[in-house]
Amino acid sequence: MLVESPVGLLELKEDECGITSIHNLTIHPQDAQNAIQDEPFCLALKEELEAYFAGNLTEFTVPLSIHSGTPFQRSVWQALRKIPYGETKSYGDIAEAIENPKAVRAIGQANRNNPFPIVIPCHRVIGKNGKLVGYSGSSEIGLTTKEWLLNFEKNNHLKDASI
Repeated sequence: MLVESPVGLLELKEDECGITSIHNLTIHPQDAQNAIQDEPFCLALKEELEAYFAGNLTEFTVPLSIHSGTPFQRSVWQALRKIPYGETKSYGDIAEAIENPKAVRAIGQANRNNPFPIVIPCHRVIGKNGKLVGYSGSSEIGLTTKEWLLNFEKNNHLKDASI
């Protein structure tokens, strides 16, 4: 299923257990596949993404069907899901959270291989010095997307805090 978003065209895929991947097709729109009518998880995620980008959702609930990744990568992705909306953690923070403090570089690789960007918020992981580093293969478009998502969440989070 294809979903337009402020960060580009997203392709959602599912199986009988949940969402299997989210791809940003802005870089390669020719890879897009049209939606299949009966995709309940994709339809639910589309609604959640629309609510997220409208500033009305801070946590995704659609089930993920994770078939890829090593046990290490899956532990990283689980730790990423615990980063609160509107906040950031460093690669070192994630390494500590998974009780593997020397795995900082491997955390970056796990982020790069995250099949569920936005839902598993790898965009919330920044360098130790507070700078944006790597996102979606470290392409210029990827860093722009990361910066947009972080600014969006920070600004939306501040609005919620003032209510």
